[in-house]
Amino acid sequence: MSGSIYGRYFSVTTWGESHGPAVGVVVDGCPAGLPLTEADIQVLMDRRKPGQGKYTTARKEEDEIQILSGVFENVTTGAPISMMVKNKDHRSSDYSTIRDIYRPGHADYTFDAKYGIRDYRGGGRSSARETIGRVAAGAIAEKILERIGISFDTRVISVGGIDAGEEEKVKEFLDRKMKEMDSAGGIVECVIHGVPAGLGDPVFEKMDASLAKAIMSIGAVKGVEIGDGFAVAGTTGSQNNDPFRLDKEGKIVKKSNHAGGTLGGISDGSDIILRAAFKPTPSIAREQETVNRSGEEVTVSIHGRHDPIVVRRAQVVVEAMAAITIVDLLMANMHATMSGIEHFYGNTENDNAGK
Repeated sequence: MSGSIYGRYFSVTTWGESHGPAVGVVVDGCPAGLPLTEADIQVLMDRRKPGQGKYTTARKEEDEIQILSGVFENVTTGAPISMMVKNKDHRSSDYSTIRDIYRPGHADYTFDAKYGIRDYRGGGRSSARETIGRVAAGAIAEKILERIGISFDTRVISVGGIDAGEEEKVKEFLDRKMKEMDSAGGIVECVIHGVPAGLGDPVFEKMDASLAKAIMSIGAVKGVEIGDGFAVAGTTGSQNNDPFRLDKEGKIVKKSNHAGGTLGGISDGSDIILRAAFKPTPSIAREQETVNRSGEEVTVSIHGRHDPIVVRRAQVVVEAMAAITIVDLLMANMHATMSGIEHFYGNTENDNAGK
């Protein structure tokens, strides 16, 4: 099965299934000399783990991260960093009644169409538990970015079409959906501060294209916006263009940020603004029409432990994928000009090149 690797220079490979012994990730390309402990990574892991409240799955997993390689005396060595989380509270028997049924909204049918075999226990590789590896890798990426002043503000901005700031309305809506044995979608916004101008390339490796691919690779995401996104289709050039000006230090800045921090696929020094639209959780207890592997029309009700809405736990996954992408683009940019190479290597007077 291909497609489990993301990134060219900061490479992330996730592995494992929802109901297997463990899930994890291998990060290749992390520079040596980065202080890193399991506690550093656990901060992001705790933002993602299940069982955090009424509107998340009741599956109880501590999601304790273990670093298996690539770190010595709490410092990265430059070797691949392998990390693992053991699956402890999986109940495979919950899925025995639907092993031959194609659940609406899930990847059951398409997995069978492609591979002729699938792990029906919680979705296998299509499960949201695959994102554990992304979050662990994202924690390392954020540690790298923190060193150069890049930070993230990530939040849920809407639930079921309701502004997330209207907490009582959101709560009433979700309570109603749960009583109706239904689920809800939502939108996550991620704002990235401190990204320098000049990252990304003008054709196939545009910054916004790279971010869109990274975010769209998250299982439940069905749409990505950069800046004003789809709203730009209803504006004019004079409204949508971001005028340039000089700040007090003479630096080129923009008066507005409709573009969301990129121009021509290259970062412009403004905040990167992206939004991800998450579909409603497909696992619902309401009866639905479907078919089985024998080609018979049947009905199905999905039982077990599922999130009635995924955006609250998915915020950190969006942030992690954005961080991984920015680190990869930073590394790609280091050899973009001769002056950059000369700056890195030109003043070396000993064998410790680049230090």
